[in-house]
Amino acid sequence: MSRLLVLVLALLLPAVPAVAAPVGWTVAGPGQVSADIALTGGKLTLAVRRQGRTVLHPAAVGLTTATADLTTDLVFTGRRDRVVQERYSMPHGKRMQRATRMTETRLGFRNAHGSFDLVVRAAPDGVAYRYVLPGPDSVTAEASSFRLPADAKAWLLPYNAWYEANRVRTTAGAASGEFGYPSLFQSGPDFALLTESDVDGRYTGSRLRAAGGGFQVVLADERVESAGTTPWRTAIVGDLATVSTSTLVDDLATPSKLGDASWVVPGKVAWSWLSEHSSPGDFERQKRYVDFAARNGWPYTLVDEGWSAAWVPELIRYARARGVEVLLWIRWSDLDTEQERDALLPKVKQWGAKGVKLDFMESDSQERYRWYDAVLRKTADLRLMVNFHGSTIPHGLARTWPHVLTMEAVRGAENFPPAADNPVQFFTRNVVGSMDYTPVSLEVGTKEASVAHEVALPVVYDSGWTHFADKPEAYGRHPQALRYLDQVPTVWDETRLLDGDPDSHAVVARRAGERWFIGGITGPERTLTAPLGFLGGGQWLVETVRDPETRADVVRDRQVLGRTDALSVPARRNGGFAAVVCRYRPGLQTCDEPIRQVPATTLTVTPDTPADTPPGSRLEVTGTFTNGDQEIRDVTLRAVAPEGWSVSGPVVTRRELAPGESVSGAWHLTAGSGIGPVDVPVVATFGDGVHVEQAAKAFVPPPVPADGAWVSDLPFMSESNGWGPVERDRSNGENSGGDGKTLTIGGVTYAKGLGVHAPSEVSVYLGRGCDHLTAQVGLDDETEQPGSVVFQVFGDDKLLFDSGVISGKGAARPIDVDVTSVRMLSLRVTDGGDGKNFDHADWVEAALAC
Repeated sequence: MSRLLVLVLALLLPAVPAVAAPVGWTVAGPGQVSADIALTGGKLTLAVRRQGRTVLHPAAVGLTTATADLTTDLVFTGRRDRVVQERYSMPHGKRMQRATRMTETRLGFRNAHGSFDLVVRAAPDGVAYRYVLPGPDSVTAEASSFRLPADAKAWLLPYNAWYEANRVRTTAGAASGEFGYPSLFQSGPDFALLTESDVDGRYTGSRLRAAGGGFQVVLADERVESAGTTPWRTAIVGDLATVSTSTLVDDLATPSKLGDASWVVPGKVAWSWLSEHSSPGDFERQKRYVDFAARNGWPYTLVDEGWSAAWVPELIRYARARGVEVLLWIRWSDLDTEQERDALLPKVKQWGAKGVKLDFMESDSQERYRWYDAVLRKTADLRLMVNFHGSTIPHGLARTWPHVLTMEAVRGAENFPPAADNPVQFFTRNVVGSMDYTPVSLEVGTKEASVAHEVALPVVYDSGWTHFADKPEAYGRHPQALRYLDQVPTVWDETRLLDGDPDSHAVVARRAGERWFIGGITGPERTLTAPLGFLGGGQWLVETVRDPETRADVVRDRQVLGRTDALSVPARRNGGFAAVVCRYRPGLQTCDEPIRQVPATTLTVTPDTPADTPPGSRLEVTGTFTNGDQEIRDVTLRAVAPEGWSVSGPVVTRRELAPGESVSGAWHLTAGSGIGPVDVPVVATFGDGVHVEQAAKAFVPPPVPADGAWVSDLPFMSESNGWGPVERDRSNGENSGGDGKTLTIGGVTYAKGLGVHAPSEVSVYLGRGCDHLTAQVGLDDETEQPGSVVFQVFGDDKLLFDSGVISGKGAARPIDVDVTSVRMLSLRVTDGGDGKNFDHADWVEAALAC
């Protein structure tokens, strides 16, 4: 055959497409972990190795936007490498001083539809990757996934958006369904904890879906308005000690946005809700929790759902004089608009609260993450610390915003989880950040865990704020347990796993300053062992608290040991132990440190009853601060101008104040334009920042109502409501303002009025300028269940009208009340006595003759 014929035949034959050779890259970390990225047939995969062993097998990488499928037909466009080395500090967490070194490789890829960079980081404790698009874009899905051997052990959390399910033990191959982060796997000697980092309102949260032998990243939203950079898909990899003590999630997160975090102060918290659900609504009972915290040197108390604005400021003043700061619970939906955040959070700050517990977010959507962003900016501006309850998991949020002291996202004590599930939380959920488990239930709950197990939890679990779950009387009946809790800090310089297995037990050592604290918990009966090789040379005093034969207060033992010794404690089923360790010297009997006690003082102020102070008028305020029974130093006494007011008069100072001595001051304040009751704080401070405050009382009156004024158009001088806010010109709805319906009683609709829910009270100022209140009252038609209420009208706290019990549906009842010479008018609605929760009551066509 001639060469010419061969050439002609070759030109006539169909072309065979060229197959690109696989292209691969390795990103080797500074330790034993590396990532392998491969481009095969236009598709990307990523695998992770440790010590040469494959831990995560090649799994898909890529993403899809509204205009481009960036998962196929990819070609490589370039590579850049760098080393990321950072040092940063945290005010709380498993280690306050952090140092990280990571190898970063940025690989560029494109196809006919678009392009992106894959940024891969390899650290001594894992691998993470994220996508960077050329600019903002709408992401519709990620191909991101992880693959493990089918027989790899798996400890997985069935997904819900508040992360409070019981974790299940299975294998990677047997898993089915959707799972929340973090997800723990074991393959041979290697562990991998899968999660995400640096998630905020620029993107959306995600979860894992077991599919096709792997675990697919599933976004919470079908469409994400991305700023161009996605969160880190994160695999913490190593032995069990490395994984459980890793800070990789924080290391990957955006650095702190706080210029000064000195106001962020972790600590122990007395908390009443779990042991006494109704107690947050009881002012006197909350004072007892303050007293308990003060006696035991706990710096905080949390007032949970049910508190009243009528007495919280006074409680805060009571607490701060005793060296205790107050935290307040708030439902997230009360802050879901900028207007609500601008109204409520500054008020909480003005009262003197140090932080807030925000609850029931229960979503991983981008919209909810934008809410987190807005709340964190506002609370940072106000220097209010935050606990997110009913929340997503930590994603490095506490590094970016260090005033996030803790987050729930765990089936904690309030859900009475099985005690056998407690060890796995140290190896999973608590790895990624502070965990608001609310530990140490001694008498409340199932009492399935032993007392020593409960006492060990605040050491095994890390939380910047640790909310203790039981009541003061329960701790008082366990004095040795309380003695240990009084010594346990909530911030750590160092954390070590001494022994453990996710299925059965955990023994953890944490260092705070010169002392070590050890906590051990177990599910099955076993001897818990703590090797002491982490200690320095010489002798150490080890004080151990353990369970007696039957459930009761812990027993305290002491012994002198060295670093070659091991502490061994027999533990019953669901038992445990705790210990404190300090360097021994001859004669040392205990590792306990003194509990801070605040000296008793008193502060009296005038005026102590509200006096009408019209805008621009002057009010004279006096204060006398008296010391108690021990000398105090660096005393200051001053009046603080409320917002919009001004103050004149000196700050009174004394270098020392002997027992029984007093200092006094007088100030003139000029009233601002804001109407209503006003507290004028008089503040004494001394020592290391003890804050003693009382409030002089003033009232800035609004104008006297005009003749015929509707009550729903007047400013409220005070209001309280049994469910949601008082509504103007609509019925009471749910939790948020404006969600009620048209006012309707007995089939008749009304344009004007107040919609309330018993028990309720609304006060308006009359200034002794009105004669009559007319209205119609009844139960709103919107409730399908029958209710019963009593309508009452008070003038200056004197009863002027009582409707008697009104039950069920029916026509509105007219009322006409003489309000001659009344300064403050109060409209109250009380429960009719049947205890039912359908008391939607309306004051319709409520008008004044003036």
